Amino acid sequence: MIELIQQYQLNIMLILSGVCAILAILSLITNLLTGTRRRVFAVMEFSATLLLLFDRFAYQYRGDVSTTGYWMVRISNFAVYFLTLMIMHEITLYVFDLLRYKGEIKKMPARLYLCEALFSLGVIMLIVSQFTGLYYKFDEFNRYQRSDWNVLCFVLPLAISFIHISSILQYRRQLSRRITFSLVLTTVVPIAASVVQIFVYGVSLANIALCAMLTLLFVYAIIDLNEEVEKARNLEILFYREEQQKEHALFEQTARALVNAIDAKDKYTQGHSRRVAEYSEKIARAAGKSEEFCDEVYFTALLHDVGKIGIKDSIINKEGKLTDQEYSIIKQHPGMGSQILSSIEQSPFLSDGANYHHERYDGKGYPRGLHGDQIPEIARIIAVADAYDAMTSKRSYRDPLPQSAVRAEFVEESGRQFDPEYADIMVRLMDADKDFTMREGA
Repeated sequence: MIELIQQYQLNIMLILSGVCAILAILSLITNLLTGTRRRVFAVMEFSATLLLLFDRFAYQYRGDVSTTGYWMVRISNFAVYFLTLMIMHEITLYVFDLLRYKGEIKKMPARLYLCEALFSLGVIMLIVSQFTGLYYKFDEFNRYQRSDWNVLCFVLPLAISFIHISSILQYRRQLSRRITFSLVLTTVVPIAASVVQIFVYGVSLANIALCAMLTLLFVYAIIDLNEEVEKARNLEILFYREEQQKEHALFEQTARALVNAIDAKDKYTQGHSRRVAEYSEKIARAAGKSEEFCDEVYFTALLHDVGKIGIKDSIINKEGKLTDQEYSIIKQHPGMGSQILSSIEQSPFLSDGANYHHERYDGKGYPRGLHGDQIPEIARIIAVADAYDAMTSKRSYRDPLPQSAVRAEFVEESGRQFDPEYADIMVRLMDADKDFTMREGA
């Protein structure tokens, strides 16, 4: 396995550096990451890209005694050591950010600050080694040679990695399993590779392993953030639905309170508005209308007679036939209802139902004499339900009509008083109602 990696390591480095470069760009442009995390991942992945490229240059120019080779070998080896420390530094910042914002930990563990001190010490020692040969030196053939103290260059990154692991494991309950797993891998795998590399010369196992794990770290971070966004979206949807339900319940309670006030004025039509609302909803459902439209029909029908609040009780509760003058006053209630409900701007259909439920399909209704499809659909449905309840309920001047008479009336008035489509649906609902349960007091 080691021999295979050694044979193809330059190609592996090139491919992996390209992947890290792409992730660095994605880190900068993604909206999922917070500002701090976006910067940390961008620097981390860009450092990984340069680390692999410079490590590759170090192998390519090794033994090149030209001036270019001389400088490239020295610059590349310095960059490799420095960028390794830089990546450790960025992982520390990532752990800081996770604990602070995801783990909601106010007081950071002191050992994480020690990581920053070790990073600074590592950079200082690396600079010193350039003049003293503490870590490495070059022979007369411009080839990299480990010094007797080379192991020291692994000690500081390893110490930082162990601190990362201890911090992650200590606060693992505050982090997601995926994030914990990816961070542990990002520290453990390079450590294991570094140990192996001490005994294997000429293979950059530690750097390859580190950059591969950084790729995994980014992928897991994005997956985890996607899950967080999905959870937040689901919570938002749940909250929105709860608010809708509350608004729906409040609107229904308000509408029923208003309807009770209307029904209280007319001792002969108690429950009329509720029954018309129920019949209208049944017609809409039988017509295959959407759930939203059926709700609109129900509430519009519930409030269709709200204009009667403005009519004198003496006229509404008069026993016997109304005079022409009294009837003309009664005919004003659609307009009054429309005025009252027009203030509910978010539900303009309420006003339409109140204003046009006495229009006739043949154009002989009131208040505007509309005909056919000129009449709003919601009003055409309510007109059928309103007439049905009027015929099947007791009035001051007559008893409820028998079901057969009501059915005959709808058949005869289809296309005249009523929209033929909804008149036909009402007839079908009546035919299915063998026990005549759709009526007042049933």
